[in-house]
Amino acid sequence: MNKPTRSLELIVWGGLALVMAAIFGAYAVSRFAPSSKTLPVLGTVSDFALTNQFGRAVARADLRGDVWVADILFTRCRGPCAKMSKEMRELQDALPPNEPIRLVSLTADPEFDTPEVLKKYGELFGAAPSRWQFLTGRKLDVYRLATQGLLLAVDEVKADERTSPDDLFVHSTLFVVVDKQGRVRGSFDGTESPSRQKILEAIHLLLKEKQP
Repeated sequence: MNKPTRSLELIVWGGLALVMAAIFGAYAVSRFAPSSKTLPVLGTVSDFALTNQFGRAVARADLRGDVWVADILFTRCRGPCAKMSKEMRELQDALPPNEPIRLVSLTADPEFDTPEVLKKYGELFGAAPSRWQFLTGRKLDVYRLATQGLLLAVDEVKADERTSPDDLFVHSTLFVVVDKQGRVRGSFDGTESPSRQKILEAIHLLLKEKQP
């Protein structure tokens, strides 16, 4: 086994352990956030260097000071990705204007999902360029951000385990809310419309928080 493959497996499995450790807290947040005065800290996003759909470099520092909502999908997906992207578009339309809020979608398939491919995908779902970014890069870097930073599960399905030609990746369907300091503060089902109001309420709480 070569070193990059081994490193990727360690990232995926290590990230999965973090995801499992955060499940209870995320579940509690998703159910009770609307009535909470504060949201728990579920994790912290480490620095990263990826590329958006316009070919521009994006790092954690570029999102500091913004509240952001993140998910992971891929453009060749025949499963929940379209539903997730439609829900993200609905969330985009419901966000208050002129507030420091960003939407971030990572790709589980960075070798296929180039900036050009992601740009077309974003246009298909009406992504506002100033608000919704699609990120790609080295698979190692994308998966590290997804699993260890955002607590989103993702893995590639091995060729001999695929049930169809479209069965390429397994990934979380959660929307993760990150505060202005880059800390994960909430996790919500990205395929259910009722999550939208909970996410908006979580964003409202985080916008009002004072930064240290």
